[in-house]
Amino acid sequence: MKIGVLALQGDFSLHAKALAHCGLPIEVVEVRKPEQLDDLDGLIIPGGESTTLLKLMDAWGFVPALEKFHGGGRPIFGTCAGLILVARDVTSPAQFSLGLIDVGVERNAYGRQRESFEASGTAELDGRPEPVEMVFIRAPRIRRLGAGVQTLARHGGDTVMARQGTVLVASFHPELTDDPTVHRYFCRMIEEARGG
Repeated sequence: MKIGVLALQGDFSLHAKALAHCGLPIEVVEVRKPEQLDDLDGLIIPGGESTTLLKLMDAWGFVPALEKFHGGGRPIFGTCAGLILVARDVTSPAQFSLGLIDVGVERNAYGRQRESFEASGTAELDGRPEPVEMVFIRAPRIRRLGAGVQTLARHGGDTVMARQGTVLVASFHPELTDDPTVHRYFCRMIEEARGG
């Protein structure tokens, strides 16, 4: 299984470490050019600063390449800023996004850096509840869910992890914990997309 992590800015190296803890034969590729997407089975768009990521993606021509990647049915996992980039609409302030999952998000809705926090929760993955550790850092809040979007985890009544087709998103940072549950689930999504 070949999984890319968008490595333009943000905590991409921690996602690579998290994938290494999944106990699966995974080759991780740090993606810095659009052509690297061609032979990947899945892609993680990490946290970071969404406006900076957008500028770098635009400069390197990533937007059409990501749209093609998604159109080909290959799974994408966006965490924190990655969630903002793949959402249908973004507020506080409004900005361009790829619209790959039908959710509306509000940037920095959980507070600034000093209001960061950790929480324990439960995610409904593959029809069964699993404990999940969540780290929120300047996290976006999912304010709207489209009809085809499935809530996988909640915190304080809010959806903090969701899926629509081959797109998975989380408001929190699963890569900042020692818990590989969420990354393992993404790997199962890739296996499913590959036909087992």
